[in-house]
Amino acid sequence: MVGPAQRPITGRLNGPPDEVAAAIASAASATKAVSSYLTFLTSEKRASPKTIENYARDLMRFFEFLFDHLEGDANLDDLANLSVSDFRAFLAHRRREGLSAKSIARTLSTLRGFYGHLEREGLATNHALKRLKTPKIPHSIPKPVSETGALNLLEDAKTISAEPWVAARDTSIVTLLYACGLRITEALSLNQCDAPFSETLRIIGKGNKERIVPVLPAAKEAVDQYRVLCPHPLDGDDPLFVGVRGKRLNPREVQKLMTNLRARLGLPDTATPHALRHSFATHLLSAGGDLRSIQELLGHASLSSTQVYTEVDADRLREIYDRAHPAQKGAGSTRKS
Repeated sequence: MVGPAQRPITGRLNGPPDEVAAAIASAASATKAVSSYLTFLTSEKRASPKTIENYARDLMRFFEFLFDHLEGDANLDDLANLSVSDFRAFLAHRRREGLSAKSIARTLSTLRGFYGHLEREGLATNHALKRLKTPKIPHSIPKPVSETGALNLLEDAKTISAEPWVAARDTSIVTLLYACGLRITEALSLNQCDAPFSETLRIIGKGNKERIVPVLPAAKEAVDQYRVLCPHPLDGDDPLFVGVRGKRLNPREVQKLMTNLRARLGLPDTATPHALRHSFATHLLSAGGDLRSIQELLGHASLSSTQVYTEVDADRLREIYDRAHPAQKGAGSTRKS
């Protein structure tokens, strides 16, 4: 007899009406669990819209796979009974679809988070998933924009739109990404009540982690100018940065802005909005900033996330070593006998 962990589910929607109804109701419970999990990520974890979008896509692909794999809509019992080989089959399926190791790792993280939610809610428990190892992710180094390139981006943002208030808005956003090291979602999540800026800005970042970042005069002036020119009467909890219809600006608009700016300036495709955050960290490190301070400014949970910038600025660190290390200082001296 086939055990519950290995059994294929076949023909569930071709049986007696009462069994079909039960199968549909069970599948609906699984759908509700997905909706409940995404709501939890939004309200409790304060995950960014992009994160929610990625997790929702991962779960949709998972349930699409299970529909073929199990020959019907998966219910909570199915989710509890999936084996290690079932999960591996899904990840292999995603790999064949062209997903990178990094995306596969994120997909696995999505499943672990979802199953953790199911367990907390008393809906389903699956021990097989816990036995899967996260795939190794190739080591990558951030690609910052040069100091000259970053300053040119700030300057060109002022003139890329013929509409003065839009140009002022674009300049404000690019300035916040580079001068304050904000993520694009953090900048676009700011509300009117966050302005006018003082010398510091309170940011709620990934994982609901709060940090305080200093605001350079250039950033404050750019935002003040935008608020004066913006034609939409907004206040309080209304979004700070809006589109032409007065709604919160979509991150895709900032992506398009950067695409146009780098085309005008002849910058590489790696000059993205997030590259300005990389530039913020790399240029601070080049100027002598210490890793702990940069970690706090970026909102990294661990120093290891920040240490990657030392590889970007290896030449600068080597120069500091050559100039400052005691062994180097004594290398040119002659020992007296």
